[in-house]
Amino acid sequence: MLLDFGRAGWMDKARQQPDKVRMVWDKIRSDGLLPTIDAVKDKIDQPLPLGYCNVGEIIGLGAGVKGFSIGDTVASNGRHAEVVCVPQNLCARVPVGVSPEAASFTVLGAIALQGMRLAEPTLGETFAVIGLGLVGLLTVQLLRANGCRVLGIDLDPTKCALARVFGAQTVDLSAGQDPLRAAEDFTSSRGIDGVLITASTRSSDPVHQAATMCRKRGRIVLVGVTGLELSRSDFYEKELSFQVSCSYGPGRYDATYEDKGQDYPFGFVRWTEQRNFEAILGQLATNGLNVQRLISARYPFGNAPDAYSMLAEDRSALGILLDYPPREEVPPQRTIEISPLPSPSNAGSSSKEPRVAFIGAGNYATRILIPAFRDLGTPLVRISSRGGTDSALAARRFGFRYASTDISTTLEDPDINTVVITTRHDSHADLVCSALKAGKHVFVEKPLCLTLEELEVIQSVHAGTRDDFNGGPILMVGFNRRFAPQIVKMKNLLEGTQEPKALIMTVNAGAIPASHWTQDLASGGGRIIGEACHFIDLLRFLVGHPISSVHSVPLDSPTHDTATLQLSFADGSIGSVHYFANGSRVAPKERLEVFAGGRILQLDNFRSLKGYGWPGFNKMSLWRQDKGQKACVEAFLAAIRQGHPSPIAFSELLEISRATIDAAAIAGSR
Repeated sequence: MLLDFGRAGWMDKARQQPDKVRMVWDKIRSDGLLPTIDAVKDKIDQPLPLGYCNVGEIIGLGAGVKGFSIGDTVASNGRHAEVVCVPQNLCARVPVGVSPEAASFTVLGAIALQGMRLAEPTLGETFAVIGLGLVGLLTVQLLRANGCRVLGIDLDPTKCALARVFGAQTVDLSAGQDPLRAAEDFTSSRGIDGVLITASTRSSDPVHQAATMCRKRGRIVLVGVTGLELSRSDFYEKELSFQVSCSYGPGRYDATYEDKGQDYPFGFVRWTEQRNFEAILGQLATNGLNVQRLISARYPFGNAPDAYSMLAEDRSALGILLDYPPREEVPPQRTIEISPLPSPSNAGSSSKEPRVAFIGAGNYATRILIPAFRDLGTPLVRISSRGGTDSALAARRFGFRYASTDISTTLEDPDINTVVITTRHDSHADLVCSALKAGKHVFVEKPLCLTLEELEVIQSVHAGTRDDFNGGPILMVGFNRRFAPQIVKMKNLLEGTQEPKALIMTVNAGAIPASHWTQDLASGGGRIIGEACHFIDLLRFLVGHPISSVHSVPLDSPTHDTATLQLSFADGSIGSVHYFANGSRVAPKERLEVFAGGRILQLDNFRSLKGYGWPGFNKMSLWRQDKGQKACVEAFLAAIRQGHPSPIAFSELLEISRATIDAAAIAGSR
């Protein structure tokens, strides 16, 4: 499916993802055409790491991992790579006597097993399996192991023949055989007890076919991918049940289970995805599953492109295995050289020419920050990411010399004097402190930190890097909106106004699922800290005086991401940040209004600025949205080159961080 999608043109991609097309139209209406085109092109250009299951030896354990030891052979759902990092609940130990080849079918077997569990087969029942690919043939075997009679249906006579080897009767659609007539004969006109659909097609015919061949109160489980234009009469008259199976089993897509390792109680959730892995491995250990006959080809890992060509071109292919070379005794390299260009010998942490390393290679880094640093002529030395794939791709795309998963090496590199941190929010404080201690200038994407305790540590470390001669390394937070051209214009206009100001910032943030990492208080800090800090900084910049108090009024919601933040300033100014996640995505995202001295400034979505009552100023419009990201980076680099202080005073960073953390606490998101 991924190969077909990747090879498709823009129009075919759009037809395959109508929900994404609607999102694109919404973004055009809210942000404009050019920013939307840039975002779509960047998203489509991002390669997807492939892989479904791998089997290998544990070479390292993370903190808190239980039930595994270094040297264990395990099966996991990790990507295709020589070294992978996999959460503990997505691994299962391979029993003695099960070959790596057989164990590599664990994840696919778990998909078949979960679909079968939902169908609840009992001894002697009749089942149809529509689609005899890999998952379908595994499903046939599992149903037979449960004492069921099985009717397999497919267009490929070779796969039908293989299903017969596994004990099924078959219907070869390519030979014109009638599946409904076959099902009637198979059940002596009683109807099939249950149907598992393991086919992949855009058509809704398999669902209609399944409903037609079922007995009254039969069960249909969709394991594969089909159209879902259901006929009410098909299901109403027989009181059929229809269910879609979710991958490997309970726990799938639950970040608490998969990423944080929190298991479900055994007595209440007997079969999780990990326990389904273990069940498949148990069947392999007792020869309850025959997977050797499902292997169509083997390729050395270095010939993986040939394997994917076979997958795309030979629709009769089943299991295609990739064999990795034997692991060497030396530890795997965590840093690779992408560009062999030599570094200047005089470049070091003392040089005023920024030489940059990125820690984090996510979407914002690759779309916004890295292009900004590159376009401003900054040497890009290293980029690190947790998984390695993202950093390697970004290094090749933007011209970094090294790609790495080793942060410590990045911080110790004397050829680097500037570190840009674009990781998840919970890592910001530690990385900022480590980089400052290493004598590096730091640009950290917001927020600076998540707690007041972290802020105190940063303050202490920052103070320890100061001296009487050069002031120490610069610390900058990516509060880019204050650098936007229309905000700079507003600031200039407001400089001549002595009266206190009233500011209203309305943010149509849009809903994000509670399961998203930014909503997680431990890793993302919640959206008030993670994003609303931008707008607290923006109001603080325009007022030009310290924040004297902060309060928040939240909307009662599970995610605590809809609230009004009320700010008071030392000069008597007041400001409100309406951060709302319950609006329409079609509407513009941001609107800022400033009332001062009988005049008004109104900024809509960083494209149109209007002035009311300002002598000599009426309007400032831009062809495309500019939120000041490049200007923010430019100011940071200029400060390094010229030996100036940070473009945003450290005292302001502390003030904004405290105000944001306090507002989040009052709103209930901390």
